[in-house]
Amino acid sequence: MHAFDVVINFFKQGGFFLYPIALVWIIGLAIAVERFLYLTRVGSANDRLWGELQPLFESGEFKQATGVVSSSDGVLAQVMRYGLSRINTARRRDDVEKAMEESLVEVVPQLERRTHYLSALANIGMLMGLFGTVLGLINAFAAVAQANPAEKASLLSASISVAMNNTALGLLSAITLLLSHLYLETKTTNIVDGLEVASVKFLNALSERAAASQAPSTGSAG
Repeated sequence: MHAFDVVINFFKQGGFFLYPIALVWIIGLAIAVERFLYLTRVGSANDRLWGELQPLFESGEFKQATGVVSSSDGVLAQVMRYGLSRINTARRRDDVEKAMEESLVEVVPQLERRTHYLSALANIGMLMGLFGTVLGLINAFAAVAQANPAEKASLLSASISVAMNNTALGLLSAITLLLSHLYLETKTTNIVDGLEVASVKFLNALSERAAASQAPSTGSAG
């Protein structure tokens, strides 16, 4: 209850602008939590799917791998479907690679969705805190200039509380949202890097299988 009372007094002494700052902060935290849960779920699904696909690629069982990815909705499955669907029609490795690059162009925006809002909300919260601080200081100077000497101290103290509380909440929201943005960007980058590595391993397995299938015919021709 003591912490709750501190928060209530903080908002009572902070003036009107604390409420929109808090709203911006809450919206940003909601976005950060949603993105964290989504990216965590995507990363776990990718790891599980790759654990199934890697031995299939190494053994050249691409038809079975196609069945595995067709039953999955993950982003790795989406990338692999593009590549596996081109195996029979593509004449060169580059054709399959371009198809998978096309899938990455579609997948990456899904992973980065709404994350960029966090940096914007952090700046908005900080600027609103600065604006509330300036208003509090303006009220402080007005209190000193117009109030009775007996009331100057209390009015000045109240105005300074408004200014400092707005500064504190604005900085707190900006710091937490910027840190969340940095963490989510790093997590997104790691997932994209994992997709690219998986694509390269798939292409290498495809090239090795194609070379192995051509080797006997080349030897017998000689």
